[in-house]
Amino acid sequence: MVVYAGQGDPERTLALLWRTPGDGPPRRGPKPALTVDAILAAGIAVADESGLDGLSMRAVGERLGKTAMALYTYVPTKRELIDLMYDHAHAGLVPGLPGDWRQAVEAWAVALHERYLRHPWLLQVSHARPVLGPHEQTVLERLLEVLPDVAVRATVSALFSLVRGSARTIAENRGAAAGTGTSDQEWWTARSRLMNDLVPDFADRFPRSAGLPPVAWDKAAREAFAGGLNLLLDGLENQAGRRNG
Repeated sequence: MVVYAGQGDPERTLALLWRTPGDGPPRRGPKPALTVDAILAAGIAVADESGLDGLSMRAVGERLGKTAMALYTYVPTKRELIDLMYDHAHAGLVPGLPGDWRQAVEAWAVALHERYLRHPWLLQVSHARPVLGPHEQTVLERLLEVLPDVAVRATVSALFSLVRGSARTIAENRGAAAGTGTSDQEWWTARSRLMNDLVPDFADRFPRSAGLPPVAWDKAAREAFAGGLNLLLDGLENQAGRRNG
């Protein structure tokens, strides 16, 4: 399931995104039964458990002990809710980065990678259109503050693609058994036996592929992420050095 941001009412969404929690004039009458932040926390908890496929205003309301109708006073629809949740889940991601630009970029990438793995439903929200919220924008701003002034747009795009791609590989591998009802061991055992029967010359036709060691996908994806990040920063450092030289 891919979700595109910004499908709700733009005025309501942006006003909610850029609100300051707790601000505003004192209210008369009884204390509000809910807050936007409480709704977002409940929505994130639902999405962490069930992904965006399992997210609904009803499910969020049930977690809060309320009806779905009780939420609409604070958040108009599920569309606005997803945008708000997405931005809120990026809060506090990079409060401070090391002084050395390379160490700072590495720390930024690792922090974002871990945030995606903590909330894998974030990867269901397409990167094609930004949410335009303060926390999402802070993540980008912190990166731009530490990057060398060399091929900045290309570097930003490459970094986000690397971080999201690696996190998606790990998240999908973690969810494969639950999503299909078949463990990795069962899946590979059945197909290995069939491949041996149906394609007995596989190793002769694809010697390099057949020679690869068995893969622990979670570990392999993390190693690929670290290696890819190192290669990308090596290239950036080389370009920066050539420019300065």
